[in-house]
Amino acid sequence: MSRLVYAFVLLISTLPGSLLTAAETTSTDSEATRFAELEKSLTGAALVGNFTVTGKEAVDLTPERYELISVKHLGEGNWLFVARIKYGEHDLTIPITLPIKWAGDTPIITVDNMAFPGMGTYTARVMIYADHYAGFWKGTDHGGHLFGIIEHGAAKAASE
Repeated sequence: MSRLVYAFVLLISTLPGSLLTAAETTSTDSEATRFAELEKSLTGAALVGNFTVTGKEAVDLTPERYELISVKHLGEGNWLFVARIKYGEHDLTIPITLPIKWAGDTPIITVDNMAFPGMGTYTARVMIYADHYAGFWKGTDHGGHLFGIIEHGAAKAASE
């Protein structure tokens, strides 16, 4: 009987570690899958929508377009976006390293006082979900909302 109890205690003592390892593997696998899906979904896509400026008497929608030529996970929460940014009189293509944080299965581009060449310094939170994007942006002296749809294949077609 003591051998049976010993075997049971040995089994129970090793079980939580085994379950933890399996959970960690599943978490890592699902994270890798999530990252690959985001890269595939955004590469060659365009974010097409509008932004507002808080404080204007009327809500004026200003068109914006972000053509994502490529999107690649770099590690440690950072992603490399090669993007053509078009809004107002701005139209430039630049590589930008942006942090993305996750709320469950939802990526949120998280920018804190980041300088963008030729455009200024911005803070933003932009959520991406179900082929839509929405969020908040702030420059040095103004800010507002941004929102729109994700058009797949649009950046590739625009760059050809």
